[in-house]
Amino acid sequence: MKRQNITSGTEWEGRVGYSRTVKVGNQIFVSGTTAVDEQGKVVGKGDVYLQTKQCILNIEKALNKAGASLEDVVRTRTFITNIEEWKAFGKAHEEFFGAIKPAATLVEVSKLIDDDLLVEIEADAVLE
Repeated sequence: MKRQNITSGTEWEGRVGYSRTVKVGNQIFVSGTTAVDEQGKVVGKGDVYLQTKQCILNIEKALNKAGASLEDVVRTRTFITNIEEWKAFGKAHEEFFGAIKPAATLVEVSKLIDDDLLVEIEADAVLE
């Protein structure tokens, strides 16, 4: 199967050695995605709901570059710095995935790469 590495163009991909998205056959894997806009600024500082929405919008852009959409997502994995914020996360996740219902994991972590980041989401998708 052919492998396609798709970049978002951020500095981190080159510095750390990863791809935003990897497509192999009909499977698409989106790396951990945070609430950073195209200028590299954190969106929704202090707000898990807004950060979750931005993460998913960023994932949607990555999927689109791979020829997929949110409807193709079969799994999300979310890392959150305060599990007590699960309702705010859940509200945003449901807004995008309520009808799709991917398998999902939510775990608390002690910290993300930037103190202003509260949420990081990975996504896996499968094209028919």
